[in-house]
Parts: sequence; C-alpha cells; structure tokens
Amino acid sequence: MIATGLIGLIAVLHLYILVLEMFLWQAPRTRAVFGTSAEFAAQTKVLAANQGLYNGFLAAGLIWALWLGADGRGVALFFLVCVLVAGIYGAATASRRILLVQAVPAALAIVAVLAGI
Repeated sequence: MIATGLIGLIAVLHLYILVLEMFLWQAPRTRAVFGTSAEFAAQTKVLAANQGLYNGFLAAGLIWALWLGADGRGVALFFLVCVLVAGIYGAATASRRILLVQAVPAALAIVAVLAGI
C-alpha cells in the first residue's frame, strides 16, 4: 500500500512536470520554479517541451504499473529506476534540488516495492 501510494505520487509529480515544461514553460511561476529568465525560457521552450514529454513517459509507465496491480511490480521497478537515474543526473548537472524532488522519492518507492509494503 505504501509502494502504491508512492508510485502514484511520483506519477502525479511527473505529470505536473510535463505540464510545466510542455505548456507553461514561459509562465512567470514556472520560470520561478526552475530559476530561469524570460529570455532563457523563450530560447529553450522546444527543449523544455521535449523534456516534458519524457517526464510524461515516466508518468505513463508508472500509471501502467499501477494499472497492472501486483503483476506490475517489474514495470514499476523499471520506471522507478529510470526516475532515480534521471534525478541523480539532474542533481549532478542542473540543480541539487532535483535530488530531493525526484531521486529520493523514487529511491523510497523502490525500497517499498522491493519490501512489498
């Protein structure tokens, strides 16, 4: 039950990131979240939309795992590891905050899935 909740929260987080990166990238609140200027946001909107699409794929995989129920354990682990790796890479290259927002929840969910809780 804990694993299911964590997977659901991580899926929702990645859907939220999809919306920010694909549709709201140039909005003032989104720029504040990502710490970007209006000029930078305008120059990188296509790249951000591409990133948002990838976040959507992560969310879709996690939702698929939840839909599969107990049979989705392997699918959940695969997509959680993808989220974890993306979070570690993002923390190393873009912002340490990504470690807390993305990698730590994924790691906790992986532990919960493996523990069967």
